[in-house]
Formats: sequence, structure tokens, C-alpha cells
Amino acid sequence: MISTAASASLADLSAHDLLAGYRRRAFSPVEVAQAVLARIEQWEPHIAATWLLRPEQALAQARASEARWLQGAPQGLLDGVPVTIKDNVATEGDPTPLGTRAVATSPAAADAPPAARLREAGAVVVCKTTMPDYGMLSSGLSTFHKLARNPGSAQDARRLQRGRRWRRRRPAMARCTWAPTSAVRSACRRAGAAWSASSPAWAACRSIRPTWAAPPAR
Repeated sequence: MISTAASASLADLSAHDLLAGYRRRAFSPVEVAQAVLARIEQWEPHIAATWLLRPEQALAQARASEARWLQGAPQGLLDGVPVTIKDNVATEGDPTPLGTRAVATSPAAADAPPAARLREAGAVVVCKTTMPDYGMLSSGLSTFHKLARNPGSAQDARRLQRGRRWRRRRPAMARCTWAPTSAVRSACRRAGAAWSASSPAWAACRSIRPTWAAPPAR
């Protein structure tokens, strides 16, 4: 049984370290998913960055991934790695509001290619994330979602933990704590997902971001 402290640290591991840990059986995709969900539970009331958060579905995906790793047969290059998918990338059975109340919220008939490639690679889809109306405003304002806020810095995070007033309220553009190595970036390219360092740089983090086509190798 993994300790509470060790479980908390799992949410901070890179995708590369997660995959290496699965191979060594140092921890499991279920333990990682639980750690990520605990982190979301801790910070979501302050940040409001998630949408369609379904812990049981995420854990079911993680259990399936765990079984594959125990059999020594991971499904793909991202098997068991937790990911989030932006509101504007369609996922089967879910509405795609594009961050606005101006569009219909009919369930999508199928996964968009980026979401489909991530699932085929074995990624654990933890939730979808919010966005401003049509993704057009850097303010983070949305007529559909709550205002998403960016923690901005470790100092801001410490202020939140101590219950102090959160002074910096920059909008959240992307949320992810994994910093992929070159090997993982290569895996992402083959899975149809891009490694982005632009918007998440506001929070000093990196993200695996789905794209409509494979990004360039350089």
C-alpha cells in the first residue's frame, strides 16, 4: 500500500516517470488516478478549471490500464497517463459547448480525432477542461463555464493553502503538471497529441495537448 505522502507526489510526476513506474510496478495507474483526483478535489474549488469530471469513469479506465500493465501488455504509448481534454475537442456522448451558451449542447456522435488517438494510446481521460467563449478571449470569461483562475505561482499556491487572499487572478489557459521528455513527446506525436509550453507557461507547467493533426517533429 502506497503512503499518503507518496500518493500525493504521484500527481507531480512527469509522463515519462509514470510510464517507467508502471513498468517497474512501483505504483499503478489506479494509484496515480487517485492522486490526481485528490489534487483536483483540493484545488478545483479555487481554480474552477474542470468540466465533466467523472471520478468513477476515470478510475474504471485506470483499473483497465492497471490490468494491462500487470499482463505486460500496455495498450499504447500513453497507457495509464492521466490527461484532460479541452471542451472544444468532442468526446462521444458529451456536449461540445465551445465555452459558450450560444451553441447547441447535443451529445457528440463520436470522439474527435485527438480524443480518439489519446484513448487508443491508453491515456486515462480524467475530465474535460473549461474555455472562454469559442476560445477567443484571454480573459478566461465564458458564458457557459465558471471563470477559471490560474494559480500563477508557488507563492500564490501557498497563499491559498494558508487561507490568505488570492491576489493574482490571471485566467487559466491549460492545466497539467506533466513535463514530458523527448521520448514522451515523440510518443505524443505518434498518438496525435502535441506537447505545448505556451499557455501553460503562465503556471510554470507543461501540458499534453490534443491537436487535429500530428505536430511537426521539431
